[in-house]
Amino acid sequence: MDKININEKLSLFNDYFNPRIVAELNGQHVKLVKFQGEFVWHKHEHEDEMFLVLKGQFKMEFRDKTVEIKENEFLVVPRNVEHRPVAENEVAIMLFEPATTLNTGDTKGELTREILEKI
Repeated sequence: MDKININEKLSLFNDYFNPRIVAELNGQHVKLVKFQGEFVWHKHEHEDEMFLVLKGQFKMEFRDKTVEIKENEFLVVPRNVEHRPVAENEVAIMLFEPATTLNTGDTKGELTREILEKI
């Protein structure tokens, strides 16, 4: 049971759209990810996702609306809802989601990360 310093963990990587696992609890992963630009449109059939903005801001695009999430705000995307994160500038996010969640959901491609690094 060691404490986790979020800024230290964020300093360990600079690549985008490549989540890292920083903790596990109750079948959930706590992940850190940085990104800039557009992600892929996707959905998760069985999992909800929570996006907590640590640094920066981004827009979560849905087919019928766009929600802007700023530092110290979070958004829960319910299962089976198609979405796409988009950031003009670099953003750092903490994700809370079931351990089975694939980052690109039902849309596999070059941004899909099936095995995540634990840091």
